[in-house]
Amino acid sequence: MLQKLNRLWFSLVGDPLLFPLESRIFHSVAVIVIVNALLILLPVSFLTGLYLTGGVILLAALTVVYLYYRSRFKGKMYSSVVAFGIIANLFVIYDFFYDSGISGPADMLMALTLLLIAAITVYRQQGRWLLLNVLVYLALHVIAWFYPQSIHHPVKTQLADYADQATAYLVTVVLFYFTIKYVRGNYELEKSRAEEKTRALEHLNAEKTKLMSIISHDLRAPLGSVQNFLELVADGDLDPAQRSALEEQLLRATQSTLSMLSTLLTWSKSQMEGIVVNLQRVNLLAVFKDTLELQRLIALKKEIVLTYHFDPQLAVIADPDMLQLVLRNLVGNAIKFTPFGGRIEVSAEMAGIECKVTVKDNGKGIAYAQQPGIFSLKAESTFGTNNEKGVGLGLLLCKEFIERQGGRISFESTPGQGSSFFILMAAETGERQHAIADLNA
Repeated sequence: MLQKLNRLWFSLVGDPLLFPLESRIFHSVAVIVIVNALLILLPVSFLTGLYLTGGVILLAALTVVYLYYRSRFKGKMYSSVVAFGIIANLFVIYDFFYDSGISGPADMLMALTLLLIAAITVYRQQGRWLLLNVLVYLALHVIAWFYPQSIHHPVKTQLADYADQATAYLVTVVLFYFTIKYVRGNYELEKSRAEEKTRALEHLNAEKTKLMSIISHDLRAPLGSVQNFLELVADGDLDPAQRSALEEQLLRATQSTLSMLSTLLTWSKSQMEGIVVNLQRVNLLAVFKDTLELQRLIALKKEIVLTYHFDPQLAVIADPDMLQLVLRNLVGNAIKFTPFGGRIEVSAEMAGIECKVTVKDNGKGIAYAQQPGIFSLKAESTFGTNNEKGVGLGLLLCKEFIERQGGRISFESTPGQGSSFFILMAAETGERQHAIADLNA
């Protein structure tokens, strides 16, 4: 029931994506005024014998209905607001003269009118409406003072008089409450959206800063090494031993630069074009074997023993290309931060309804101060045990890719003892296999 009422209210007030805040506030005030006029003021007026007042209330309510229609469905909000303000003041003037002047509810309705108009008008017009409200108030009281005979005092029973005053108070309080509540609610909504935009802008600025740092330093440094090497070769003053050492350094620099460039391009593409996920049944051994064999050869250059073990039947629901990229990054990081003669173990096992892939090393580990931001743009690139250089984007890319596949990534690390990274993905079952098409959609 509550959801139906919320949907009804949303349709009456208007979509926040299509209507500005001023329009939605006007629509909400108009709806509340119409409901109060038709359900409270009109019945009470007829029950207390104020038939003329009841007719005026009905006419005013129908006019507000028309103004609401013009704003909500015709897009003519500003002229409708002006007309609403004029009608509200005219109604207060009528009520003052025909319902006991200062002894009646007119003064209370005058204050309510100012509140409603202030809530629905643009900021630059509020001063004018305030001035108009004060002038009307003063003029009415001056007339009542000098020409008391102009004020009509309808014959009412004590009960009718109480009902008239109580109704005016009730309508004022209800409109006060809902107007303030709606304005406050929309203020909080706009504030939340502004904070989200600020966070998004800060994130974008952080990305730009990160990219500029990579381009200006991390990529320029190895390219500078290539230039220096070529200059030395051009001079021709190198003996064979020096040339061999420089070639080895150049090879490492080139490999590092290529790895950084590959990660940078992959991450940049994912940010600009979005990440397209193609979920399917993936046999872990089949998809990881070639990648791990290649990483094993790279690890041997540092005399690192890389072993892996997978159940040949173990399968998950994932994007095979993304999964390979994530594993390549994690194993590459393990090789980078594991010293000569170290060990790296890659394994997979069932963990409830999920499959848990573990990449464990006995390398240098991650400093405790760096661990909270390891999967964010705040992560700083560090040198490996053989001065390998990264870009600080690999783990961020891994996290984004794993989460887009519906998985999770975490780690445990003790400085000086090594690190373990964990990938948890949905294990393939018969039921999940039938749902892959829906997941891709």
